[in-house]
Amino acid sequence: MTLRATDALREERLKKLQQYEAARGTAYPIAVAHDMPLKELRERFEELRAGGSACALAGRVLFVRGQGGVIFFDIHDGTGKFQCIAKKGALPDGDFALLADTLDIGDIVSVQGALMVTARGEESIEVRQWRFAAKSLRPLPDKRHGLKDDDERFRRRYLESVRDEAVRERFLMRSKIIQSIREFLLKRGFVEFETPVLQRLAGGASAVPFETHHKALDIPLYLRIAPELPLKMLLIGGFPKVFEIGRAFRNEGIDVTHNPEFSIVEWYEAFGSAEKAMGDVEKLLKNLVVEATGSAALPFGESEINLEKPFSIITYRELLTHYAGLSSDEIEKKSAKELDALYKRLCRPRLIQPTFVTEYPEEMLPLAKKLKEGIVDAFQLIIGGYELVKAFSELNDPLDQRKRFEREARKKAQGDEETQPSDEEFLEALEYGMPPAGGVGIGIDRLTMLLTNTKNIREVIFFPTLRPK
Repeated sequence: MTLRATDALREERLKKLQQYEAARGTAYPIAVAHDMPLKELRERFEELRAGGSACALAGRVLFVRGQGGVIFFDIHDGTGKFQCIAKKGALPDGDFALLADTLDIGDIVSVQGALMVTARGEESIEVRQWRFAAKSLRPLPDKRHGLKDDDERFRRRYLESVRDEAVRERFLMRSKIIQSIREFLLKRGFVEFETPVLQRLAGGASAVPFETHHKALDIPLYLRIAPELPLKMLLIGGFPKVFEIGRAFRNEGIDVTHNPEFSIVEWYEAFGSAEKAMGDVEKLLKNLVVEATGSAALPFGESEINLEKPFSIITYRELLTHYAGLSSDEIEKKSAKELDALYKRLCRPRLIQPTFVTEYPEEMLPLAKKLKEGIVDAFQLIIGGYELVKAFSELNDPLDQRKRFEREARKKAQGDEETQPSDEEFLEALEYGMPPAGGVGIGIDRLTMLLTNTKNIREVIFFPTLRPK
C-alpha cells in the first residue's frame, strides 16, 4: 500500500472516529467490560452458554463482513479468536448503524451479549451492546501482501504478530523456554540473581565490548559481555548455586546468526565441574524440548534432530583431524585463532545431532581450569550446527588467573581486541578463596531458533538491532 493510500485511509478513519465520539463519547476509554480471555471462553463455552447469562468480551477486529441487517466480525485477544454477530434488531436504536458506519479491521472493541451456536456450528456471541476500546487510525498490513520486506517486518514486529499466528507462537515458545530453564534450576536449589549490565570492565568472555561514559562519576563503563565474574564472586560470598537469566552485549558484526544484544542464562555451582555440568545440560535440554514441543524429535531444515538418544562426545582436536584434515603436528603449529576459524568453517556446521565438543586449547578460554598441558576442562554443545552451550570447570587459582590475564593483556597490546581484560577486583576476590565450581552459559536466542526451526536469529528476537532506514 502506498503512502498516499495509507494517508487517505487514515483520514477516512479519523472521520469515523469523530462520528463515533459525537454519538458515544471517547473511543479510548480507561476500561471496558471484559469477563475473560477468549481461550478460556472457548474452553468453557458449553458451560457458559447453558448458564444463559450475558458475556462481555474484548479483542482486536481481524475480519468484518456485512450481510443485509447482520454484521459478522471476528475478534482476537492474543489468546484466541471468536466470532461476533450483530443483528439490526438486537441492538439499541442507532447502535447497529454506528457499528456499520465506523467499524474497521484493526479496531479494538468490547462486546456484550448472549452466547450462541450458528446454523453452521460456529460458536459465537450475539452482540447486544458494543463500544470501542481503541479505534485504529491506520489500516493493518494486508495479510497476503503486506510487510514483505524483512527489515520492515522486524521494525514493525507488533504488526506482524497481530496478523501471523506463527510469529506469535514463536515468541510464546521463547517464553516457555525461559520459564522451563528457570524452573529446572530453581527445583535444584539454585538462587537467581541480577548482576550489573554496566561494568567497570567488560569481563566474562573474549569479545569486542561496547563502551559508554558515566557522567556523574566521570568514568568509562562497558556493557557486559557475560555475567560470569559477578556470579563467581557470589560463589566466593557463600552462595553455592547461582544463576542469572539476562542480557549480554558484543560489539561485532550483525548477520543472520548474530545480534549485538542477546539473551543468556548462566549458572555456577560450587563443588561442581564441567563433567557434572555436561550431565545437567543434557537433562535440562531433554526435559525442555519435550515440555515445550511434546516430542524429543525436532525438525530443523531438512534434518530431524533427535534429543532422546545420549548426546555424542568428541574432542576439539578429533574434530579438526576428522573434518579439517589436520595432523597433530599441523594442529600444534597453528594459533588458537587459526584453529577456531577452521573449526567454525569446516567442523561445527557438520554437527547436526547433539554433540559435546570437549578439551579446548587453554588460550581460547582464559577463565577455565586446566585439564592437562595446554588444554582446559571445557565443553561446548553443538546442535544443528550452532553453538548452544559453553561450559567449563572454573579456574579458581588466583595466581594462575593472574598469569592468564597478563597473557590476554599482551595479546591486546598486539592488536587483538577480543581479549579478556585483567580485573584486579576479581583477582582480589579469588585470593579469599573460591570453591571448585562448574559454570554454564546457554544462548536463549539460538535455543529458540532450534525449537522453532528458524534459520535467522532476528526471527526470534522481537526487537532486533537494525541499520537505520
